[in-house]
Amino acid sequence: MNFFEELKWRGLYFDSTPNAEKLAIESKKTAYIGFDPTAISLTIGNLVPIIILMHWQRCGHQAIALVGGATGMIGDPSGKKSERDFLTQQQLIQNQEGITNQLKHFLNFEDAHNPAILLNNYDWFSTMSMLDFLREAGKQLTLSYMLAKDSVQSRIEGGLSFTEFSYQLIQGWDFYHLHQHHNCTYQLGGQDQWGNMTAGLEIIRKKTESNAAQVITFPLVTKADGTKFGKSESGAVWLDPQLTTPFEFYQFWLRQSDTDAERYIKIFTFLDKPTIDLCIAQHKASPHLRYLQQKLAAEVTLLVHNNEALQIAIQQTEKTYAADFDKFTDADFEKFGSKLFQIKSDSIINGINIVTLLGAEVAIYSSKGEARREISAGAIKINADKISDVEYIIDAKVLLNNKYIIVQRGKKSKFVIEVI
Repeated sequence: MNFFEELKWRGLYFDSTPNAEKLAIESKKTAYIGFDPTAISLTIGNLVPIIILMHWQRCGHQAIALVGGATGMIGDPSGKKSERDFLTQQQLIQNQEGITNQLKHFLNFEDAHNPAILLNNYDWFSTMSMLDFLREAGKQLTLSYMLAKDSVQSRIEGGLSFTEFSYQLIQGWDFYHLHQHHNCTYQLGGQDQWGNMTAGLEIIRKKTESNAAQVITFPLVTKADGTKFGKSESGAVWLDPQLTTPFEFYQFWLRQSDTDAERYIKIFTFLDKPTIDLCIAQHKASPHLRYLQQKLAAEVTLLVHNNEALQIAIQQTEKTYAADFDKFTDADFEKFGSKLFQIKSDSIINGINIVTLLGAEVAIYSSKGEARREISAGAIKINADKISDVEYIIDAKVLLNNKYIIVQRGKKSKFVIEVI
């Protein structure tokens, strides 16, 4: 496959340096993408750079996944309105381990002919003194060059610490280090990373007196209405099944609009163009069946999790839409919804007011007042039954499997309460 052609028809190409496409076609190249350990798991927003690296490797090029053990200690100011809070050393180590394991799921590091490479930039920055860094890296970029970057300009009036200001210099040195030690000549990243990426080009150009290095950017994914992609009503959609269950993950993709599903199936799956064109045609013939959303949800859930998780998510979806909780096993209940709450049986034996349960005993609402308003507005279902009476009492009669309560808030948010 031609990497650029693949990205363009999928809507994954935004911009690149002038010679990037020509040089990548001529011979095998090495490219990297960095992943800062800002959380213990990656989110679906990180799926785009992961998929880009997978395409790069599938096209015969060598891929480097760089975990930012060092850059994660600093924090990238790009796209941020204020400075990030520093993570503790323990948090960073846990996050690095979590992200490293997830990257191993997607990229082939065992390929006999073209293995991907997994690195951590803490390995070279931890042995580099501040004076060496200032002499070797700091000397390469002028103050005016660094101040001109969008990530700096957008924050300069509101306040930007020297720590965050130096991020582009650190990322630029990453590119130079990989260029020198791994013959890496390409950096891939989101369109908002252009400033940090070209800083690396400048350092390589000055240190090596060559223009061999290139950058390629991909667009930031948004919804059709222009709003941010990657959030559900319950928050970020994580790749870790402990943070976002496969059922909830599957549901996220199933809920996409027709317009978004048509774009996302090109971006987030590896289905070829004829197959995707056929899926779109089938969907348009009977849009009420939501065939495109089902195909999208199945493919991405299979990519991120596995076939067993996909089949469980499909089964739970079928049971949920049929409101057939009688067929749920304990395992079904515990994997259902965005969160599992636990309360002691004492609260249920004598009966508990629905406002007290949802606004105090469990954190579905932030207060009893909020719970009372939404219940009165008919925004709550208990075990698929709409409840609008704020005096409604929940007792042992409503328990499913003698210990579970399903709470649906609005159209999409579902929670499970387990009575122990």
